[in-house]
Amino acid sequence: MVDLAQNTIDGLMIGSSYGLLALGFTVIFGVMRRLNLSYGPSIMIGAYLGTFLYIQQGAGPLAVAGAVVVGSVLAGVYVERLCFAPMKAGAAIASMVSSFAIWMQLEQAAILVLPRHTYPFPPLSTALPLEFGPFLLRVDHLMMLACAVLLAFAVHGVLYRTRYGLGLRAIIGNPVAAHLVGIPVRRSVLIAFAGASAIGGVAGFLVLAVDQQVTPMFGMWATLKGLVAMMIGGLGSIPGALLGGLLLGVVEAQSQWYFGPQIRDLVAYLVLFAFLVMRPGGLLGEAPKVEIALPQGT
Repeated sequence: MVDLAQNTIDGLMIGSSYGLLALGFTVIFGVMRRLNLSYGPSIMIGAYLGTFLYIQQGAGPLAVAGAVVVGSVLAGVYVERLCFAPMKAGAAIASMVSSFAIWMQLEQAAILVLPRHTYPFPPLSTALPLEFGPFLLRVDHLMMLACAVLLAFAVHGVLYRTRYGLGLRAIIGNPVAAHLVGIPVRRSVLIAFAGASAIGGVAGFLVLAVDQQVTPMFGMWATLKGLVAMMIGGLGSIPGALLGGLLLGVVEAQSQWYFGPQIRDLVAYLVLFAFLVMRPGGLLGEAPKVEIALPQGT
């Protein structure tokens, strides 16, 4: 029982990073109803910028964190301007495919700047783990969980307690009507995209500061983890994004302990498949509506 409880605690701590990644995915999908496959690589650009400052200039953790967030936002805006802003309504597939092409572009650009496979990253905390009887809690994991919860509340507050959030929800409901009543649709979407990228930058810094290293595979990892957590939690649901990330972290921690690291990802994808079959809308989301046009006379 001690192992089960400790694995659950570790899974919740690690899952908070997945929840942060899913939160950024949810903001973009909730506003634009489109998937941004360059979300992870945009975060990786910010991570490599922070790593470059850490290696070349000896920057501290706060400066590195700021660089990661700023770099992620700039890369995210670049993706939005190229892949989403020019696309008309109904061009979700074209946006997704073009974002995949930008994924390759951003990843190769980062590798050209820092060609080695692994680079060091400044730690978030060097404090010893906290002991609660037989259980251990890492301080950096607690900081990551706290940031995930605070950001989830902050995003929910912006959406439901501010004038900007009211306009954004109007855009989600009907962008044409929102434009006709004077809401700046393009500017609002761009701000939402930049905000989602900033959330991703925070998540990227926290994850890398816990691992204390960065590799070129981080972009793909961030995209996959954020997308899976969002789909488990519920498409377009802010609480669902956090809950999906926490659940994914627990599933991975338990499966790694009982079945080994080779089976961990397989179990996670099996859980995702089960949700897609039995609850397509995720834990807190709504199931997608599918309209079937029948031939006349049937």
